[in-house]
Amino acid sequence: MDIYYVVLAILFCLAIIDLIVGVSNDAVNFLNSAIGSKVASFKVILIIASLGVIAGSMFSSGMMEVAKNGIFNPAFFTFDKVMIIFLAVMLTDIILLDFYNSLGLPTSTTVSIVFELLGSALIVGILYSYDKGLSFGNYEEFINISSAITIIVGIFLSVFISFIIGTIVQHISRILFTFNLKKSLKRFGSIFSGLAITTIVYFY
Repeated sequence: MDIYYVVLAILFCLAIIDLIVGVSNDAVNFLNSAIGSKVASFKVILIIASLGVIAGSMFSSGMMEVAKNGIFNPAFFTFDKVMIIFLAVMLTDIILLDFYNSLGLPTSTTVSIVFELLGSALIVGILYSYDKGLSFGNYEEFINISSAITIIVGIFLSVFISFIIGTIVQHISRILFTFNLKKSLKRFGSIFSGLAITTIVYFY
């Protein structure tokens, strides 16, 4: 039983490191485009990004619960197997996010966790089946295949749809505002900003 206390201590330390890396990742996602396009002063961008990170951390628990219960079935794993899965997920998440942060590349913490859970649960399930002399076909008991496929397809569809709609909106906004922002912002700025905020709040 003592080994589990050691694992819990390691997980606690990894959780702190993962929190730092995750917040850094959110900062990269928020700041890269804003600073590059110079939409506001650096101080204003930092304040808005900080508020966004706080809001994301407050409302992300439901998303993590869906990812956890939708990827694998915890009831089919013993306690030690679950600890191995979470330890592997934490280590992989820290390495992956830190790598992307070091390069200044945006990535999604949710997408990372989904695929990390899927991979670790699948490997642990296969090894467990092999150890017990069970068929590899029993992995369906450990992995929630239909839910995992739904989540993964949803992720890729959201990226594809966001890319298409974002391209259309950017094209329309460029036609409206052109490069002469002083005149066009006075005419269409408030209307476009209102539509943008309304759309964000509606889909949120």
